[in-house]
Parts: sequence; C-alpha cells; structure tokens
Amino acid sequence: MCIQLEAKSIFFLFIFSQACNSNGITYVPLYDTLGANAVEFIINHAEISLVFVQDNKIPAILSCLPNCSSNLKTIVSFGNISESQKKEAMEHGVDCFSWEEFASMGNLEDELPAKHKNDICTIMYTSGTTGEPKGVILSNAAFMSEVLSMHQLLVETDKPGTEEDTYFSFLPLAHIFDQIIETYCIYSGASIGFWQAVRYSYLYSILLLCNMCHQSNKILTIFRINLQDIRYLIEDLLVLKPTIFCGVPRVYDRIYTGIMAKILAGGIVKKALFDFAYNYKLRNLEKGIQQDKSAPLLDKLVFDKIKQGFGGRVRLMLSGAAPLPKHVEEFLRVTCCTVLSQGYGLTESCGGCFTSIANVYSMIGTVGVPMTTIEARLESVPEMGYDALSSVPRGEICLRGNTLFSGYHKREDLTKDVLVNGWFHTGDIGEWQADGAMKIIDRKKNIFKLSQGEYVAVENIESAYSRCPLVTAIWVYGNSFDSFLVAVVVPDRMAIEEWAAKNNESGDYISFCDNPNVRKYVLDELNSEAKNNKLRGFEMLKAVHLEPVPFDFERDLITPTFKLKRQQLLKYYKDCIDKLYAEAKASKK
Repeated sequence: MCIQLEAKSIFFLFIFSQACNSNGITYVPLYDTLGANAVEFIINHAEISLVFVQDNKIPAILSCLPNCSSNLKTIVSFGNISESQKKEAMEHGVDCFSWEEFASMGNLEDELPAKHKNDICTIMYTSGTTGEPKGVILSNAAFMSEVLSMHQLLVETDKPGTEEDTYFSFLPLAHIFDQIIETYCIYSGASIGFWQAVRYSYLYSILLLCNMCHQSNKILTIFRINLQDIRYLIEDLLVLKPTIFCGVPRVYDRIYTGIMAKILAGGIVKKALFDFAYNYKLRNLEKGIQQDKSAPLLDKLVFDKIKQGFGGRVRLMLSGAAPLPKHVEEFLRVTCCTVLSQGYGLTESCGGCFTSIANVYSMIGTVGVPMTTIEARLESVPEMGYDALSSVPRGEICLRGNTLFSGYHKREDLTKDVLVNGWFHTGDIGEWQADGAMKIIDRKKNIFKLSQGEYVAVENIESAYSRCPLVTAIWVYGNSFDSFLVAVVVPDRMAIEEWAAKNNESGDYISFCDNPNVRKYVLDELNSEAKNNKLRGFEMLKAVHLEPVPFDFERDLITPTFKLKRQQLLKYYKDCIDKLYAEAKASKK
C-alpha cells in the first residue's frame, strides 16, 4: 500500500505496480476518498501484508495496527521513519523500513517467477455502492486484453502508439483508466511523463524491488489520493509536450472555461474573428471532413495558440470517468487541432468498453461503439419506463467479454447480483443511436457519479442530512456534468419561524422559504450536520431550495410507502435545480 502526496511518490507507485506485475504479485490500488475506515477495512479484507506509505501518512497506518496487524507485517516509507514510529509498529509485530533500507535488502540474482493469464493481476476497490468498498478482481488476461484492444482500435481508426509518442500521466494511478494507458505506453514503447515533471532514475530500484517482493512473497497494495488540483497542469504540458492526453470532464471543463475567459477578454473584434473561424470549422466537421483537413489555414492562424497550450504536439485526446458535456466536447474538437475520443467503462470492465471513433463527428455526445473484446446489449427496465425493444432502444447496459472482472473479492453474493448468465449488469441506462453508438442517459440505482468521478450514494447522504432538526424532508440531487450537490428541502415550520423571530426577519412561513438569509441558515445547518456525520467534501451541499409544501402523492413526488420518486422530483423541480446550480457557480466567480 502506498499513500502519496508528493510528485516523487508517483514514480515509486509506478515502480511498485510494475514490480508486482513482473513477479506475479497481486497489488491493490486504493483511493483515500473511499472513507475514513477504508484503509483498515481493505488491509484486512485483502489480507495485505506489505504496505508502502508516504512518510506524512505513517500515523494513519499506525493507528490501524491494533485492528489489522494479524495481516500487516511490513511498512515501507518513501521518506524517513522515526525510531518512535518503528517502536510503535514493533509493538504490534510489524517491521518498518525507509525506502533506502528496504531497497538495499534486494538482489538481482533470482529469476522472475512464471506468470499465468488467469492469475489475479490486481484487486481494485471501488466505492460504487452504499456499503463497504468492493474489491474488483482483474486477471492478467483481462488487463492485457484491454491493452491489446486499445492497440487494435488505434490501428484500425487512427494511429497506434509508437516510440515517438509521449503520454502525460496526471490522473490517479489508482484509476484503472490511467493504469491501462500507462501499460499501453510500455507495450508500444511510448514515453510517460508524470505529474510536475519530476526526474528520477529508478530502473535499478525496480529490479531490487522485484526481487525483494519475490523473496517475501507478499501482497503489495498501492494507495494514492485523487489529485484534483490542476494549477500546474498547463506548466507541465508546456515542458513535456505530450502527444497523448487523457483527462476527465472536470479537467476539460476548467480548460474550456479558462480559454473562453481569455477569448472574451480579447475584445469584440478578436471574439468575432474567433467565432467565424469556429463556426466555419464546425460546419466542415459536421460534414464528415477529417480534423486535419477541415480548416488547416484557420488552425494555423486562429487555433494554434490553443494547441500550443497543450504543448503543441497532442495528436490524441481521450476523455472518460464521467460524461463530457457536449458543448465542451465540441469546443475541444474544433479548437485543439486534434482528434478527441470519449469513452465509457467501469473498473469491472477493466476500463473502456465503449469508445467513440476518431474523426467520426456524428458520435459527439455519445460514448461510441463497443470495443472489440466486449459484447453489449440493453435490458429493459420497465419500472423506469425503458424498453430495449422500442424504436429507440433504451435500457440497462449489460456487458460480456474478455475484459470483464472475475468477481468481487470475498463477496460471492454481490458477484451473483451483477453477473447473470455471463452478462455483467452495469446499472447504467443507455440509448442506442442509429449509427450504433451508445448514449448514457440515466442510472438504474440511486448511485451517481459527479463530474470529477466521485460516486455518490444519495440515499445515505439524505439519511445523514435528515438528522438535522430543521428538516422534515430532503431530496439531494447531483449529476455527472457538475462537481457538487444541491437539494430541495422541506423545512420544519416551527423551527424556521422561531429562527426568523430571533433574527428580526419579517414575513410568514412561505416568504421565509424565499428569504436568502433563511436559505443560508438552513444550508449552513445542513452542512454542519454533514460534518458531524463525517460526510466527505464532495457530499456537502452548495445550494438549497426551501419548499414550503411537503412532498405529496398528489404531485406524484412520493410512493405509497413515502419513498422519493426521483425522476418525478427532477421533472417537477427542474427549474429550481437549474437556478441552484447557476447561483452556486456564480458565487465561485
């Protein structure tokens, strides 16, 4: 296990995963956003024996030892480790080493062990459930099938990776998307540049670690936080000048916002020239003209500065983890002078299982077609009104193929729930397009993903907020195009009226629900309750609408058993939700 914050650690993380792959050792990448108890749970659940940790996170690991030292036997720090920390670990029968101490214990004489395609490559824990994290088992065969499928796709539709290519890795190394891309770069001979372009020589350390891990026969797990800070992204792009760039919608949205701000600041004349060039090239792309032939002169005269902002050499941009807003995708396709492909996948599918085809503009707004190692079908969901056999097929996306996971670690019950007759039920609702592309339109379960890729179990969150004495009912909303949550709240009438009287607010209950001061008070109290219940930052509310009329049957907002009808709530409060998001975004500026 490896917890890291500093750029130096990224190299070590990469070393560890490759060392494990070389020795046929299972490693377990981990996000700290899984929750406060996730480290302890996963060490025990995956029976972790060897942990790699950033030095400033050692106290967090030591605090877990009383409950997990039966499995954990060795801790290795990237930096220094104090004698007192070593002593504390030894009291629980756990050895501690600095990186230098541990590396010096290896040797280069042992032969690497045999590896088999059906062996477990990695167990990746995911938070996409309301309960404990699930360990997704991925075999060597599934992992390499995904890598080779990506290669075949690029051979057939664009240009495969070569030694001339450079990939910029800034996504979390615990993310299956980044791991697949990095492995593909190794396969194709491409270079990999890491976050902040820190330069270290590490080949010798890889060899030492390979042998050390082989001798100890340990399971290694990697723990890396989710980097969301992109302040240094542009700086790194200018230094590295990559040819392959992979991002998530939140990153692309920030880039889009920044570029548009500069365009608007350039004055009316420059904005008019930009709009002319933009619309001209867009029309040509819509006609099916390839990216490099749609407006080559305008690319040089107008869009070259945007291209240079990515280093000037990017030839392939990829987007995944959440839906990319259509206006952002269109903007990137027009202005970045490169092809862009949006994909869809899950940890359970070993990353991408759908992808839009390069230079096929009609696939904009979709996640494209199934990759070559995957079969896909839609299954009707009548309770949500989705019919897979209608003129416009809609239903739950089900997958079958070589890149699927082998099951959930030690959770046969959960495995049986989602793997039925060889088909993996994703829980995502898709709509087949006329050209064979898939469009994601809904989520079957009440779990959704925000734009930065974080999963939100909305019922659990609503349960926590409902403990606030100001609330009689609450509906929390979020989507994959935004990074935060908003809510519609039915407040307690007496509590609101008492607060208004104490704070000299005039009016009645209905007017109080429209009062900005009352709304702020309720929002602050809700987020205070969230902190008391240890909700994470992305689970906090950014804006609320106060509804004086309780959710009722007459408006079809609740079921006979008083459960929320989420689709009906969204339909009924659509204008309120749009207003809340607009207010929250405006307050950030």
